[in-house]
Amino acid sequence: MTSPDEPLHHLRLERRALRAERERVDWWRRVVRARMDLAVAGAAGPGPLGEDVAFILPLDVCLEVPRAGDLRAALPDADPGREAGLLPALWALDQRLATYETGVAEAIERATLRLVERIADDPGAVLRTRTAVADGV
Repeated sequence: MTSPDEPLHHLRLERRALRAERERVDWWRRVVRARMDLAVAGAAGPGPLGEDVAFILPLDVCLEVPRAGDLRAALPDADPGREAGLLPALWALDQRLATYETGVAEAIERATLRLVERIADDPGAVLRTRTAVADGV
């Protein structure tokens, strides 16, 4: 249960900060996963596109298929063996980020619960907070 002395404004700021942190963690997880995808793609090399469906697709679509060299140019120039060697460290980093993300999500839940409890204990606090903000207090 929250303390009636805990300002509603502080609870809202805490929750906002936690949500921003969750967004940063989510962004970093996407970066790490993209880096893993690039490492795998660099080690495996591009496979041919269009060969299995050349006679199914319309000719104008088939003429647009990128060649393997075009796809390879989209990959990093790093050594494929080195790239594949990064995978365990990237996977471990993603796991740490996932654990941290879970902790942040749980903190958001707790902050939200405290905020809801505070409002339920004193519904007039919402109006007083809005009035104080409008008055510039």
